[in-house]
Amino acid sequence: MTENRTIPAPHIEEETRPFWDGIRDGKLLVKYCRTCEAPHYYPRSLCPHCGSEDTYFKESDGRAHIYSFSVFHAAPIPYAIAYVTLAGTDISMMTNIVNCDFDSLEIGQEVKVCFVETEGEGPPVPMFEPA
Repeated sequence: MTENRTIPAPHIEEETRPFWDGIRDGKLLVKYCRTCEAPHYYPRSLCPHCGSEDTYFKESDGRAHIYSFSVFHAAPIPYAIAYVTLAGTDISMMTNIVNCDFDSLEIGQEVKVCFVETEGEGPPVPMFEPA
């Protein structure tokens, strides 16, 4: 759940602006390298696999599965944090799992991206919910 939780707006750097612009348009963009063809997340201008500067964004379908998670019931507003692995890639993203009963979450569970509003004028942030 994200009810009553305040999500701070992300800090946007020039090299990540296309990623955040995609988020504003409801698209989860993943960076790929033209040299080694590997995808990577968090978006950055250099490929972390081979060091190439020849990278580009490609839209993800937003499907993933839960690799690992932890639920913080004792927090003032309970939340679930997780690593999810994007379908068709070996990319794991740290994220929140929302819009669900936290006690029903399972490793390997299919999830899909959703976009959660942030404070102020910031773009939404990608989080995941059960598929």
